[in-house]
Amino acid sequence: MAPMGIRLSPLGVAVFFLLGLGVIYHLYAGVLSTRFAAFRQRGKVDLRDLLAVSVEAAVLGGKEVKTVRDENGLKEKSKGKTREGANELLTMGDLQSHRKMFNLISNTFPEIKVNSEENDNVLDKAATWSRQIPADVLDKIEGGKDVPSGSITVWIDPLDATQEYTENLVKYVTTMVCVAVNGKPVIGVIHQPFTGFTAWAFVGQGSNMRPRSSYSVSPPKVIVSRSHSGKVRSFIQEAFGNSTEIIQAGGAGYKVLSLLEMPSLQSETGSIDQADVYVHVTRIKKWDICAGAAILNALGGHMTTLKGEDIDYSEEPVNAGGLVASVGVDHKALLERLPTLDLEKV
Repeated sequence: MAPMGIRLSPLGVAVFFLLGLGVIYHLYAGVLSTRFAAFRQRGKVDLRDLLAVSVEAAVLGGKEVKTVRDENGLKEKSKGKTREGANELLTMGDLQSHRKMFNLISNTFPEIKVNSEENDNVLDKAATWSRQIPADVLDKIEGGKDVPSGSITVWIDPLDATQEYTENLVKYVTTMVCVAVNGKPVIGVIHQPFTGFTAWAFVGQGSNMRPRSSYSVSPPKVIVSRSHSGKVRSFIQEAFGNSTEIIQAGGAGYKVLSLLEMPSLQSETGSIDQADVYVHVTRIKKWDICAGAAILNALGGHMTTLKGEDIDYSEEPVNAGGLVASVGVDHKALLERLPTLDLEKV
């Protein structure tokens, strides 16, 4: 008697085939995913190129910021309230700048994570790097500064000091890009749209900025936020004395520039303040401070929490530890003069 065979209908064959594919997928998907992730990790980025793209992005974003302000097309609306009760505003300047900056960097380096203050679904695949490296970057920075793309996090602030922007206090306004490698700020770019000046630095490599020739710490001039000051005035007076001069200003980028030697720029916006120390005692987002931290670090300065801790710029967007920023002075000695502050109550 001939052995009986098993016959499958066409539907049965299809089902059997799909089940087999499913088994293969589950067996190998993890391996393939791991290998693909490893391949992406092996990708390298030349940090000089990323610096050039960061400068270009900040300048392009700044042009949008200035155009919207000049044409009075702000269309401002509220994003809500901060923990301290300040109104967080969003304007067309923020959005248009974000679109230029985010798309340019993301299209040029698609494997790099880019964190922006704004979220927007408008994608522009045509936004590409000009391939031009600014002359002062070429002069100071050699190429070949390659790092794994997976170690890089980019932070962009498309419009720092939005509140002041809506009040036409444009000297405080900046656009900023920061490149962090393994959580450490390495490249910082701060662009002033209304003067056209761009500050940049690459830690350990060079900068177009430098500290001023002298600073005072007995007492220092301390620059603080005009809209997120919290209990900073009493905190500073307890640390440095009642005669301490306190400068209120908008924008974290502006405050960092106030610590440095700035070029003489003839502008209707007015001259930049000069401060010795920058202090902030409430929560602050990392796209506000990362670029300034990189520039200060490149110049031998520091930006730390109030407790003197380094700030990690890899994932979590909020720095809840306050900050002290300085250059050209003994940062540790400044920290030792600060009183204890319960940041949860500020």
